[in-house]
Amino acid sequence: MFKNKKIIIFDMDGTLIDSIGIWNKVDMELISRLSPVTDISEEMVQMQRDSLLRQYSSAEFPYIEYCRALGERYASSLNSDEIHTLRYDIAQDFLRNEIDYKKDAELFLRELKGQGYLLVIASTTRKKNMDIYRFQNGNLMKKAPIDDVFSAVYTREDAQEIKPHPEIYLRVLKELCSVPEECLVFEDSLIGIEASKAAGLETVAIYDRYSDPDREQINRLADHQIRDYAEALMLLHNRE
Repeated sequence: MFKNKKIIIFDMDGTLIDSIGIWNKVDMELISRLSPVTDISEEMVQMQRDSLLRQYSSAEFPYIEYCRALGERYASSLNSDEIHTLRYDIAQDFLRNEIDYKKDAELFLRELKGQGYLLVIASTTRKKNMDIYRFQNGNLMKKAPIDDVFSAVYTREDAQEIKPHPEIYLRVLKELCSVPEECLVFEDSLIGIEASKAAGLETVAIYDRYSDPDREQINRLADHQIRDYAEALMLLHNRE
């Protein structure tokens, strides 16, 4: 899968970092503050978020719309901006101190970099969250600082529409003067893989348990499936 590739593009949440479960915890805490009597499972929180973000993917501010929908669903007196601010406040400690690379991800990144591949992040993570990962998260900074490893970082603010729309990937292709055949994408989720495939990019699905509900569709759509970054390293070493 590395044959003739020059640019390796990574999604962030759930792909490079173990964060989907963290965001589930954040949203469970958020919902408990919006409606203290609500009892909702982590699985339901994730399904609800995925569904609403897909619904609002073409909105100017999808996460504001997501927060507005939560406010309506849980009969909160807060407006969408207030809920969005509250969500970000809840997330701060998680983003700084709990988020970490997936096992062996930093080894894979350093090996790719050492072999001369151009590494890029294409994520719907907001820039302010990415800046926490870049400058304040000790786990990531100690293992593989983002600015040392990646030549370009694209965030939510770099595309009008979020995944599964392919805009973020099309922008990467345009700005790096590349052709799809030279690029390889790593994604964990169905909506991410839908976005990369819609841009005509060969895509690797890296396993994340939070994407299990969509596993059949993921495996059907992705060009390759890997269990973890140890397997990715093995494939890289054996590519000849």
